[in-house]
Amino acid sequence: MGLADLYKEFIELTKMENTEEKEKAMKAFFDRFNTMQLPEYFNWAEEIFEGIHVKERGKQTALLWVDIEKWEEKKYSYSEFAAEGNKLLNYLRKHGVEKGNNLYMMIPLLPEIWFGTYAHIKGGIVGVPTATTMTARDLDFRFKTYPPDAVIADETSAESIDEALEKTNVKPKVKIVIGERDGWESYDTVRKESSEAEAAKTRPSDPIFCFFTSGTTGLPKRVIHTAVSYPLGHLSTAYIIGIRPGDMHNNLSQPGWAKYAWSSFFPPLIVGATTTGFYYAGRLDGDRYLEAVAKYKISTFCAPPTAWRLFMLSDLSKFNFEALREVVSAGEPLNPEIIEKWKKYTGTEIRDFYGQTESTAMIGNPPWYSGGKIISGSFGRPTFMYDITLVDDDGNEITKPGEEGHIVVKLDKWRAIGLFKEYMGNPEKMKEVFVGDYYYTGDKAYFDENGYWWFVGRADDVIKSSDYRVGPFEVESALIEHPAVAEAAVVGSPDPIRYQLVKAFVILKPGYEPSRELALELFKHCKKVLAKYKLPRIIEFVPEVPKTISGKIRRIELRKMEEELKKKGEKREHEYFYQDFPELKSS
Repeated sequence: MGLADLYKEFIELTKMENTEEKEKAMKAFFDRFNTMQLPEYFNWAEEIFEGIHVKERGKQTALLWVDIEKWEEKKYSYSEFAAEGNKLLNYLRKHGVEKGNNLYMMIPLLPEIWFGTYAHIKGGIVGVPTATTMTARDLDFRFKTYPPDAVIADETSAESIDEALEKTNVKPKVKIVIGERDGWESYDTVRKESSEAEAAKTRPSDPIFCFFTSGTTGLPKRVIHTAVSYPLGHLSTAYIIGIRPGDMHNNLSQPGWAKYAWSSFFPPLIVGATTTGFYYAGRLDGDRYLEAVAKYKISTFCAPPTAWRLFMLSDLSKFNFEALREVVSAGEPLNPEIIEKWKKYTGTEIRDFYGQTESTAMIGNPPWYSGGKIISGSFGRPTFMYDITLVDDDGNEITKPGEEGHIVVKLDKWRAIGLFKEYMGNPEKMKEVFVGDYYYTGDKAYFDENGYWWFVGRADDVIKSSDYRVGPFEVESALIEHPAVAEAAVVGSPDPIRYQLVKAFVILKPGYEPSRELALELFKHCKKVLAKYKLPRIIEFVPEVPKTISGKIRRIELRKMEEELKKKGEKREHEYFYQDFPELKSS
């Protein structure tokens, strides 16, 4: 079976109703898929996007882009989408950019990010998604590590890029700007190129993506994905989300990190759906975004935990979500109360799933779990593409329910196609994560007696207090249950006796102010719902916490800040200690 036939078979499976029969059919499909022989060459843009979708649904909308502040729209059919990508590829080639070269894309959520992604895949060019929040200093590290052969940017980002290029003395073959800037080629000239382009002959092992990870520890690593690991590997993500041909899919994500490719690009375009981009400048307006979800009749919707927490501050009853069928969250498991409130007002269940920049969807709640099989707080079961288990600190596989361990991907039976190729230029890190027949994700979890998995946290985020290990998520979840708390981030704070104390950084909802009385309320609340050893011993009210580009809490920064404060013996203005409240008695 050729890969085009495989995609067609998968697309037909997505059309099945979410029943036990669909689950069995998907499992049988991946049982064959996981051990199949890959062809010598494969180019997803040519063989799947053009070979299937342009031919079969060329006039259907592939991309709907909306500026939700102005309600300005742009639509591109599958045929028009391919034509735009081909024009850019021709322009890059005209300037000497060849297969194996790289293309930095520092663009906000504009249509050109889709065309740039398509062009580099078809041309065998290594795409380097780069967030527009990157500073010249951030770019300096990237350019020294992986000098750009070509760059596409908006006007604002171009300024930072020029500063970094000058400092590193790197000279790309071409710099393309959306707008105008001295020394740059305007993207308007790209549109004059031919809409037909020859595809590069890419082998399955050829790199086509380089992601600089946002990182919870150390400097960013270069994660390399190939001509198959994302284009083919995201079949697992497509089935977990539950996208079908003709769906209107939206993923709340900014370009520059893997989640854009995870959900804004591959899954909808793999199956022949419409991908939508809701552009906004500045901070996310929850009401405005939800209005767009309702207005454009989004049927499958994905958003990160940070956005779901923001949406909970909106009046959900005023939106008409009748078109919604599948709703998912990825990043960190959601708190049960968020899932329950969303279901109350929309009739849909938010399904958690899990993966990494280094992979595609590895663990999740598939669509056939809706209607009774989802357990709030659990992020589901391993997907059919990955052979996943837990191991203890000595590398022994865990078989006992409830025992925490390291999430690993087994490699002895098959190597999951969605798994990344390498950390470019970092053999030491490769040795750390590929040990024996396992790939270590760096995350910890446990599974229950029914096979459901429960996220604990990053292996290096686990708090060690008085010989106990405390995962930050459970404490954060307990705090967020309180009506005054909008968000919480929990880390270990150095302590000479217990090694670490559980400390919570708390962001309050509008209308609440930091106070001793509120801190006491939160301590009492946690005392009611958490085991004694998991109780936060320090609460600090803060306006915000540091996060990665993808919206995950950067606990490493909070830990470093705590270590410095404790060395100095300083106490912050809105910091409260459990031991200072006689009302709580001795605990």
